[in-house]
Amino acid sequence: MKIAFYGSSLVSAYWNGAATYYRGLLRALAARGYDITFYEPDVYDRQQNRDIDPPEWCKVVVYEGTIDALKVAAEEAAKADIVVKASGVGFEDDLLLDQVLRNAAAHAVTIFWDVDAPATLAEIKSAPDHPLRRALHTLDLVLTYGGGAPVIDAYRGLGARECIPVYNALDPETHHPVPADRRFQADLGFLGNRLPDRETRVDQFFLEPAGRMPGQLFLLGGSGWQGKPMTPNINFIGHVSTRDHNAFNVSPKAVLNISRASMAENGFSPATRVFEAAGAGACLITDYWEGIDLFVKPDEEVLVARDGQDVVDILAGLGEVKAREIGSRALARVLAEHTYDHRAEAVDALFRSRVRARMEAAE
Repeated sequence: MKIAFYGSSLVSAYWNGAATYYRGLLRALAARGYDITFYEPDVYDRQQNRDIDPPEWCKVVVYEGTIDALKVAAEEAAKADIVVKASGVGFEDDLLLDQVLRNAAAHAVTIFWDVDAPATLAEIKSAPDHPLRRALHTLDLVLTYGGGAPVIDAYRGLGARECIPVYNALDPETHHPVPADRRFQADLGFLGNRLPDRETRVDQFFLEPAGRMPGQLFLLGGSGWQGKPMTPNINFIGHVSTRDHNAFNVSPKAVLNISRASMAENGFSPATRVFEAAGAGACLITDYWEGIDLFVKPDEEVLVARDGQDVVDILAGLGEVKAREIGSRALARVLAEHTYDHRAEAVDALFRSRVRARMEAAE
């Protein structure tokens, strides 16, 4: 079966946190026999900051960030059995949704794949005429990379036929244990871009604890933090290529996950970095969100902080041996239950049942 997938970028993780999710899940689906083409616009300097070449398991079509080029790319949806429009493509998202659905073949299963459901729902709930909200009843499926029951209920309440979470997971070929790298040595590392709905939480969970622990070294990676006031014990290293994520995760004593505000409030939304860190065997400290224990077990496979003081207390009592034990248990858990092969098995069954139902209805 052919999949036409319209997303932000497969080849560049630059200002594109969904990249590893797309790569892990689509590679696992390709291994199950799907013929996948990923369509992405040339915007936000992503093509100038590629961190992988187009993979052999997926054709990548890069189109110019113009209306005409978007329409030409959208016409290709007519060739697919499954047509996916992801959220947050970054260029004329509403128009792209309209054009993709307009061009999809009559037999095709049409899907909106939301990689930031809490934020998307907040936007469309208050806008009855929002193009996505108007299109929900025409789509076969809404898939999300998190959110649990609150997101499912919200989408159904707005008219979606069905909403199913497909959670982030681990791609063991990409994220795995590696030797420590002295470039990333620290007591606590945090990797994340500067985003408006996460910055306050970064202040609370990372920058303020660093200020209260001058004897410990903190490592900050990610784009956009230039000019942000920081204490001398914070080593800011800027954008970190995905090639270095494993080393970034394993070299500090512990690494920190800080959810975006909307995802923390909604819960059931594990970030990709949760699985990347666990896959590398890192000791992860995460901010609290409901549903953590569905993925990793608090106190045994992950350490949970409800505020900055918790981060300080955890670090103060965390030795190297304990950190390694937590990382080892987390790695074992995600390999056993939370790889993209696990996710793709469920998605494959879903896709095949929907395609079969459409074909039977057409007979």
